[in-house]
Amino acid sequence: MITLKKEDLEKIIAHAEKQFPEEACGLIAGVADGENKEVKKVYLLTNIDRSREHFSLDPKEQLQAIKDMRANGLLPLGNWHSHPESPSRPSDEDKRLAYDSSASYMILSLMDRGNPVINSFHIEKNISSREELVII
Repeated sequence: MITLKKEDLEKIIAHAEKQFPEEACGLIAGVADGENKEVKKVYLLTNIDRSREHFSLDPKEQLQAIKDMRANGLLPLGNWHSHPESPSRPSDEDKRLAYDSSASYMILSLMDRGNPVINSFHIEKNISSREELVII
């Protein structure tokens, strides 16, 4: 299970809507206790690909985020990105590029602009399974 504060979800949605129609992206950090993860901080990063169909995190921003996590005693829990025109599920490319099986991969769909949908996934060996995501 992974928990995310409503205000952090709202930050993700606002950033994704601002970047629309391109994919938006970022990192999530927090604490973990076995299978339970709690997101304590959301990082809004730049998609240097500037694409509707894929993303690459800005390496300088990614390094700054990791340094901030370490300084604040947080663990890197995974990443998030938006799908401007497709459902909240991993694409074939998302699965292929999911190198860290311990990470959570959150995907926000803006397909229905009035009703954004976010889900979190565990991806291992090109197989994805939905994680329980609780908004608090």
